[in-house]
Amino acid sequence: MPTPSPRLSLDPRARLGRRAGRRFLVEWLGIGCLGLVVILLGSPGRLTASVDHLVYDGFLSLRAQPVSSDIVLVEIDNASIAQLGRWPWPRSVHARLLEQIARAKPAAVIYDVLFTEANPDDPQLARAVASCPTYLPVLLSPLDSAGRRAAVEPVAPLAHAAAGLGHINFEVDSDGIVRSVAQFEGDANSRWPQLMVPVARAVERGALQQYERPRKLSPDHAAAPEPQGEARFLIPFGPNAQNYAKLSFASVLAGDVPAEQLRGRIVLIGVTASGLYDRFATPVSGVLGPLPGVYIHANVLDTLLTGRAIEPAEPWLVFAVSLVPLAALLAGFLVLSPRRSLMLTGALCVLAAAGSAALLYGVRLWMSPVPAIVGVIVVYPIWNWRRLEMTMAYLREELQRLADEPHLLPETPQRRREFGGDVLEQHMALMARAAQRVQDMKRFVWDSLDSMPEPILVSDVDGIVLIANHAAKAHFARLGVGTPEGQPMWTVLDGLTLVKTIDSGAASDAENNQFAHAHWPALLHPARGEFAALMAQGIEVRDANERDHLLRYANCTNEQGETTGWIAGLVDVSALHAAERQREDALRLLSHDMRSPQASILALVEMERARGEAAPAHELLERIERYAQRALTLADDFVQLARAESQTYVLEPVSLTELMIDASDEVWPQAHAKRITLQTDTDGDDGHWICADRSLMTRALVNILNNAVKYSPPATRITCSLGSPGSPGSLDNLAAKAARGAARRVSCTIRDEGYGIPEEQQVGLFERFQRFHQTERPEVGGAGLGMAFVKTVVTRHGGDVEVVSAPGKGTAFTIWLPAFDDT
Repeated sequence: MPTPSPRLSLDPRARLGRRAGRRFLVEWLGIGCLGLVVILLGSPGRLTASVDHLVYDGFLSLRAQPVSSDIVLVEIDNASIAQLGRWPWPRSVHARLLEQIARAKPAAVIYDVLFTEANPDDPQLARAVASCPTYLPVLLSPLDSAGRRAAVEPVAPLAHAAAGLGHINFEVDSDGIVRSVAQFEGDANSRWPQLMVPVARAVERGALQQYERPRKLSPDHAAAPEPQGEARFLIPFGPNAQNYAKLSFASVLAGDVPAEQLRGRIVLIGVTASGLYDRFATPVSGVLGPLPGVYIHANVLDTLLTGRAIEPAEPWLVFAVSLVPLAALLAGFLVLSPRRSLMLTGALCVLAAAGSAALLYGVRLWMSPVPAIVGVIVVYPIWNWRRLEMTMAYLREELQRLADEPHLLPETPQRRREFGGDVLEQHMALMARAAQRVQDMKRFVWDSLDSMPEPILVSDVDGIVLIANHAAKAHFARLGVGTPEGQPMWTVLDGLTLVKTIDSGAASDAENNQFAHAHWPALLHPARGEFAALMAQGIEVRDANERDHLLRYANCTNEQGETTGWIAGLVDVSALHAAERQREDALRLLSHDMRSPQASILALVEMERARGEAAPAHELLERIERYAQRALTLADDFVQLARAESQTYVLEPVSLTELMIDASDEVWPQAHAKRITLQTDTDGDDGHWICADRSLMTRALVNILNNAVKYSPPATRITCSLGSPGSPGSLDNLAAKAARGAARRVSCTIRDEGYGIPEEQQVGLFERFQRFHQTERPEVGGAGLGMAFVKTVVTRHGGDVEVVSAPGKGTAFTIWLPAFDDT
């Protein structure tokens, strides 16, 4: 076997050579550098920031954070506006609310309302602010061109009375969503904490005496020094970001709220009324809608108190971690198939997203998976594009080489193309041509199988039939087996009967025959190795229609010589057996029946020669004439039977009545000699026309009448009756004439009063050399070919022969023949 070509290797470097291997390595490194650049642009370059935000928002929406029961919101809601009047309210109203809340002894009050303009009620409100720890907001203006920010503080009395001040600015991302907050903001001259930071610091220091509930701050967090810079963190919003305890401003002002609901808790007072526009979009706005600012402050305070702040990972860390999936994918490109590389790409994307979610939920670190996912998603199609290019180059070369090779089968002339198309279309054209050649070869194989007259079955290694030619389908359909495809070989051939093994002339043929009969029908299993040699030589079998066949198995092998299945062939040898039987019959006729009268003549001549005195000449001539006549009759019967079986019939419209009369006239001398009466009866006077060979059909009738005369006692009657189904006036005849397409038949029945034929002998009545009553009627001679001649002639005329007989009751032969229709 020749050495396999390097083209068949799956390694592109082995397939394309050492020089192409360097190109492969360069392309692989180039793809890796491209992925590196994509990740670099996605993490430090922030090109994927919008997608990062979407992924972050999705993660937050999937998990609900527990809310603190120590935080209570007093809402300036629509109901309060409707009850207390239009906004803004007098500061005396705010003072009365703070006085009402102070009586319940809360831990602290955070008033998310700006009091930046002087008012006559400021002293009253300042006293109310000082009645309990109250924190007031500061509004910071955006940075001006000089990098300075202006702080809009509460009026001086309120600022002095407040327990702390803080800014209420939120960081709005480029998509208009609030996700983070800076703990400290300002400029070079001033630095303001976020409004919730002083409250959280006071809790940490234990400055809020009424706040006695257990806190979840870790010791490290509680003892941490004040951070430098903005100390920005991500707010862990959740689907339950609005599930804090909330009270209506008007209800608290009216004293309708029990003090227990406020005692020891941190109270946030802010605007939630729909007409005051204090609402912001958050990561959970898709579920909850825009959140009022007081709710955002509540989430910030809850985050500071519980230490659940989410820290964004540094860009360099995101970049470094995102390189891990890229490196894994590049390594997979070297050892995995395209399908497995695709599976690896999907798995790496899922792992990157799962790892990011685990860091977010577990250690409160937000590390976006988007740069890593984008890196592998960009690299995979580009790499597979390069692999596709390499594959197309290889296929183009192979297909071109296949197209240049001479085809085994004749091809139709190729039409000239004016435009060859682009490279892909040219590849497709080459592939179409190669596929057409494969289809042509497949069609050639199918046509070859279907053109074979013998049934052919092809099975796989398990013996399941895959292919059956037309002859096989027709053969098994006649046997009622059904469609062979999909069935086991032994099931399809199960209806066969073993006759014998093929005689090869060896001394072991008898042993093979015994072995085959002992193991039948296991021989039909092609996978049984112990029967392989026997089935390759062939066995003779018989089907349900009593036809003999030669069955053989042959191996199907591939180019490497491995067995891929079996081929079973059935050759009909019934005609061969029939020819063998005819040969034996002819030999028997020549060797026995025809030699017997000739030998008798020679013996008679020798006897007369040896006698002293000569016998009367007329007696000798009579005996010689009788023996010669017998030999001539045997030869004539045999020749007539051969003629009836093989020659072309000369068909012409004849009257069966006339044929019957002619046959009766020919037999009348023998019948008259035995005083037997011949009587002919006809049904109607239409002549009973048929289309037949006149001489052969007349001889068939004569043979039947001769037998009737020979096997009937003297002074009996032989009746010949002619007729057709239905009389001229019957319903059957009228229906036949009306239909005109229905087939009509005429009949001829010859009935004698002879000795009859036993039922067990009637089976072989129409076989060659079958003679009856040899024991009880030895004087009746014959070769036993007459009834075989009758059966052959009638069958070839499309008719049929029936016999009804019983010992001592005579015999009736009925011939049915198609009627001649001259319309």
